[in-house]
Amino acid sequence: MPLALLALAIGAFGIGTTEFVIMGLLPEVAADFQVSIPTAGFLVTGYALGVVLGAPLMTVLGTRVTRKRMLMLLMGLFIVGNVVSALAPVFEVMLVGRVVASLAHGAFFGIGSVVAADLVAPEKKAGAIAMMFTGLTVANVVGVPLGTYIGQSAGWRITFFVVAGLGVLGLLGVAKLVPEQLKPAGVRIRHEIAAFRNVQVLLAMAMTVLGFGGVFAAITYITPMMTGTAGYAPSSVTWLLVLFGLGMVGGNLLGGRFADRHLMPMLYVSLGALAAVLALFTLTAHDKIAAAVTIVLIGGLGFATVPPLQKRVLDQAAGAPTLASAVNIGAFNLGNALAAWLGGMVIAAGFGYTAPNWVGAALAASALLLALLSGALERRTADSDRPAAGPAPEATAVAAGRR
Repeated sequence: MPLALLALAIGAFGIGTTEFVIMGLLPEVAADFQVSIPTAGFLVTGYALGVVLGAPLMTVLGTRVTRKRMLMLLMGLFIVGNVVSALAPVFEVMLVGRVVASLAHGAFFGIGSVVAADLVAPEKKAGAIAMMFTGLTVANVVGVPLGTYIGQSAGWRITFFVVAGLGVLGLLGVAKLVPEQLKPAGVRIRHEIAAFRNVQVLLAMAMTVLGFGGVFAAITYITPMMTGTAGYAPSSVTWLLVLFGLGMVGGNLLGGRFADRHLMPMLYVSLGALAAVLALFTLTAHDKIAAAVTIVLIGGLGFATVPPLQKRVLDQAAGAPTLASAVNIGAFNLGNALAAWLGGMVIAAGFGYTAPNWVGAALAASALLLALLSGALERRTADSDRPAAGPAPEATAVAAGRR
């Protein structure tokens, strides 16, 4: 794999840390600003919606500059947003900081996915995308638990200053390692937008919203669920997030490996298993050991869908992949926002901290149905495009002999 993928992974590590670390710090942030846990959950929802809006906006703005320059500008925006969050005097200002940081997220992963895929042979594209997303998954093994520990021991504001420092490292990595020649040559916005007329692109994005949303329905409220239901101490959340991150790393790598060979079957298996595990989490959340095992499985199955879904969009939007790739990253976060909102609603309605798991199971099951529909449509199209078989050569010869 090219060394430039390391630079993309470094940036992904910083972005992944700031996206997920807030889940381990929701009680501390809520207490500091004197708001409820569901209200503090808007820091997750706001970030996710910022990604949804920022992905197409920043990608369109970046069509006039080189991909390397745009990636550097996005990392700069990410740094500013995290500094604002760290210095926020009131909850509303922190929410603004989260949104500012999130504007860089979708475009970075969207442009980065195109860069990663262009660096390797066609049969290795999903693996290259998975390599970049490894930075995001490793963030959940190292960055998020460490950030949670720092936030619980030294204050959550210190965590966001550290995250801003990770953004500086990402900026330097892109500046040093990403080749200058990677630029969007001859990009036309109308051509990019035309990719969204492909029903398979839209189906892939809908799968992204629902499938990964299922993961976030459970994980957004993992801290109160584990402390209030499973009986873990608040300090245990750190290593529980490590387990989630380890599952993400394994699932991401497996998804990248098998997506290059059997993309749709990989989606069928991972989405179906994810729906089942999320439903089971409603029961296993009451036992410490069972809950820990389930958290690993949710991380693994959830991220096993990421490389195949991203490659699916790139394949179906061939010739105009940049905007579609970025919008699909926004689709991941639209699912995050939808799931966090729905999870907060069922908690606020009095159904308990395990209720979001049922929400997640329903979302993942819906994604599986869309995947089956997408596969069926693809097979039908392939059958209709296949030329009708003519008479067998032997039959033709016999007929000629009779004549």
